[in-house]
Amino acid sequence: MKQSERTYPVTLTDEQWRERLTPQEYQVLRQAGTERPGVGEYVDTVTEGVYSCRACGAELFRSDTKFPSHCGWPSFYAPLAEDRVEYLEDNTLGMRRVEVRCANCGSHLGHVFEGEGYDTPTDQRYCVNSVSLRLEPKA
Repeated sequence: MKQSERTYPVTLTDEQWRERLTPQEYQVLRQAGTERPGVGEYVDTVTEGVYSCRACGAELFRSDTKFPSHCGWPSFYAPLAEDRVEYLEDNTLGMRRVEVRCANCGSHLGHVFEGEGYDTPTDQRYCVNSVSLRLEPKA
């Protein structure tokens, strides 16, 4: 995973992350991997609540910004607040994309895309790996 220049509020050693996370969580969150499309636990979830970073617990997205994009991963049109996520240019796979990370621990969440024509208030799609998130249902 490309390293950010910043220091995060939650900073663990690689060994500590490996102890805290499952192998799949580690591969996606700490090595910027991607889960297979259509298999994540939150792809079609409509439960009301808050989605947090699975690595550190920081609140990232609300269910009212989640929408059905039919891309194979959970999609949101905005984060809970702009300071909750970090954006990094990603030129892997021969294309320019914008990687989205948790601003609290630097873990990989997915990518954000613009101008795809979805009928959302922001015209953005935060395409996020389910394994990067944990849903806290509304009480």
